[in-house]
Amino acid sequence: MKAWLCESLDGVAGLQWRELPTPEPAPGEVRVAIRAASLNFPDLLIVEGKYQARPALPFVPGAEFAGVVEALGEGVTTLAVGQPVAVIGTHGGFATHACVDAGRAIALPPGFVLEDAAAFAFTYGTSHHALIDRGGLVAGETVLVLGAAGGVGSAALQIAKAAGARVIAAASSAEKCALCRELGADATIDYSVDKLRDALKALTGGRGPDLVYDPVGGDLAEPALRSIAWRGRYLVVGFAAGTIPALPWNLALLKGASIVGVFWGEFVRREPQASAAAIGQLARWYAEGRVKPVVGARFALEDLPQAYERMASRRALGKLLVDCGN
Repeated sequence: MKAWLCESLDGVAGLQWRELPTPEPAPGEVRVAIRAASLNFPDLLIVEGKYQARPALPFVPGAEFAGVVEALGEGVTTLAVGQPVAVIGTHGGFATHACVDAGRAIALPPGFVLEDAAAFAFTYGTSHHALIDRGGLVAGETVLVLGAAGGVGSAALQIAKAAGARVIAAASSAEKCALCRELGADATIDYSVDKLRDALKALTGGRGPDLVYDPVGGDLAEPALRSIAWRGRYLVVGFAAGTIPALPWNLALLKGASIVGVFWGEFVRREPQASAAAIGQLARWYAEGRVKPVVGARFALEDLPQAYERMASRRALGKLLVDCGN
């Protein structure tokens, strides 16, 4: 097999392209021949030692991938050789093969394209947990999605529309805003040229959005919170801008607003039945054509550093997909 190994926590510079023995699955594991993997923001953090999970060196990065079960370890009865699966975890995906605990492999329903599956669970699971579970989104409410042309942002946009919301998509360029309109956004804000608060006031008649979905953080957080509607919910999803904002808490008091943390990985670990139900609803929406991953660019596995550079530059539209062969 071939794989990218993270041999030091020096970021992308610490990744090495290696040829390794193809592993055999241990008891309770399956070996997956990987078709495709996707790049998520935690994949950038984990190779710098800045993510919550810190695998022992060396490790193969890549938290989300899809492929076909190639071999079963002793005691595995829930999956079969030849079965298409998606896998989510913390690492292992930027390779041609991976051995994973059978419980981490999600059997895919008929008709679920493997490349879509490789770009689905992480972003759509996060966004569904944020909007539906943590945010309590109700049809007819207005949702502001920051970073709406990125992986989690485009998923949030689609999920909010599927749930019957009005969506205001905010992004950092005219090209990204155009993509958001193609995905069904009711209105867009290009915050590279428009003042976020002024635009939100005009688009909501001064009322503000009921929910703010924020995977960006940085300088956008405070004007978004200042604009939120009475009893609004501010969903803290991530900090792609690189800085964690220090917000004045009196804003939450004045608006009767809630600051809501969203940690999908811990939700999956602590509430597996609720997580499985959410993924089930998302799979149904996928089959109905209501949600579908936006793949902005594809890279060959050996070109993984280029995909990392694209993500770090924040130039990505939708998800970045890595073709792993098989």
